[in-house]
Amino acid sequence: MTGGWADRAAEAERAVITRHARRALAVPGTELGVNSWPPSRLHRVFLGWNYWWQAHLLDCLVDAEIRDPRPDRRRRISRLSRGIRALNRGRWTNDYYDDMAWLALALQRSDRHCGTDHGSGIRVLTEQILTAWSTDQGGGIPWRRGDVFKNTPANGPAAILLARTGHLDRAAATADWIDSRLRDPESGLIWDGLRPADDGTTRFETTIYSYCQGVVLGAELELVQRLPDPDRVHAQRIDRLVAAVGRELSSDGVLAGHAGGDSGLFGGILARYLASVALGLPNEAATADTAPAAAITARTLVLRSAEAAWANAALVDGLPLFGPDWSRPARVPTTRGAAPERDLSVQLSGWMLMEAARRIG
Repeated sequence: MTGGWADRAAEAERAVITRHARRALAVPGTELGVNSWPPSRLHRVFLGWNYWWQAHLLDCLVDAEIRDPRPDRRRRISRLSRGIRALNRGRWTNDYYDDMAWLALALQRSDRHCGTDHGSGIRVLTEQILTAWSTDQGGGIPWRRGDVFKNTPANGPAAILLARTGHLDRAAATADWIDSRLRDPESGLIWDGLRPADDGTTRFETTIYSYCQGVVLGAELELVQRLPDPDRVHAQRIDRLVAAVGRELSSDGVLAGHAGGDSGLFGGILARYLASVALGLPNEAATADTAPAAAITARTLVLRSAEAAWANAALVDGLPLFGPDWSRPARVPTTRGAAPERDLSVQLSGWMLMEAARRIG
């Protein structure tokens, strides 16, 4: 398979839409992404679906519309947002704050770049996140309603959304909370989360997930671009975290792989925000021709990962099928078994990576 990054992103889009896009429960004017391909019986009728996977499908469609504006895609974007709401029982909200942040971000980008109007939905979702903040454990929002577990997967995209919707003080407080409470002092990477223990202490969930690094980069970049940063606090956090990702979460410049299910999206999310850093980090040396070191590293990680993912993709009916580990050949799934390549999440991650490479390539 050959072609430039725009062509590769277009092929990834075509593959996902051909294999996964279907009308939602025969409701006119709707569409959703089927969770698996080949689809299981339950997935085919949307008895198994993932709200936040659909949010990333919407985000990928917005990426594609920016790359190559088309009326048919704009119609698909509208059908998808209606499908998400329809299958969610007519509501924008659910019980998971990370899910709601992801959907609000995708709806906001759709409005900005595709001419849709989801203002009321974005306001509802943003208000949910604003009111979820508490001073327990020093700040932050929980993973889901009624939970005491506070984690990066919820607070990272929430901070990005809050910055983009003008709630800069809360966005900055969220970023500060993550940095002070969830940054590993040894590696510089961001932990998963924390919860109060029965003895009154705090128990940290120190698992390292690649998408946690991505959302923190995205939040810090929003703050660099929107707030005065005379002491380079937010810029230094980006520098440190990009260097840690390159050192700890990649091999020969290729981002570390994952499995299927929710983790299938982790690499793509990191690639999305690395690309944003590569493009959007201000150059502190106004007279220099070179980009900041973090931007150079971020660009290298995205492009090397995309080259590897493309080279290792399987070709099925002329369209790419990505694997969960971009450094290894993808396997073609069947209707039997649970191969990660079968999951919409894994294919969205590959598509997201191609769009990220197209942005900076």
